[in-house]
Amino acid sequence: MEDVEIVDVNDDDVPEMNKRPLENQDLRFVHEAVGDFLGQYGWCLLVLTVGVILLIQYLRKTRASQGGKSSSPEAVQDPMSVARRQEALEASRRRMQEELDAKAEQFREKQKQLEEQKRKQKIEMWESMKEGKTYKGNGKLAQPTEEASSSTTVLKPKTDRKPLRSTGYNPLAGDGGGSCSWRPGRRGPSSGG
Repeated sequence: MEDVEIVDVNDDDVPEMNKRPLENQDLRFVHEAVGDFLGQYGWCLLVLTVGVILLIQYLRKTRASQGGKSSSPEAVQDPMSVARRQEALEASRRRMQEELDAKAEQFREKQKQLEEQKRKQKIEMWESMKEGKTYKGNGKLAQPTEEASSSTTVLKPKTDRKPLRSTGYNPLAGDGGGSCSWRPGRRGPSSGG
């Protein structure tokens, strides 16, 4: 310490350098930088943020759907609940099959009845043909006529109808209309003067 010499310097001789009062340096400069950045790239940042959020949601959904399909340790279920679910599924399938079988049996019965009715109708038609009578369709029409003949009132067919055309009308004869008859044109070149 003996070699050290202390000298006083007069502050009046030193030229004044930018003597600003010292401020408390808070985060004002960060605020200005962030404001400038957002002013220039704000919309791009907003779109990028929304895109990232949507991508994260999509990845979560796909991971959840793949997780349900794969046999990961988290997806292992209670064997009793699996057995109950399978039994319920089998019971519902059995019930649906029974309903289908019942409907098929009803359909077969209806088909047999229809075939029996057709067979009876053919037999009736054959019997009436043997007797020399004409057959008018199905046997149900014959029953009301028997009932009508046994009653006191007899229904008469309507003869009040007017025919649409006269009985002598023939469209091929060419004599049906007055001035609207069609004549073919002359053959050959027209003769001019």
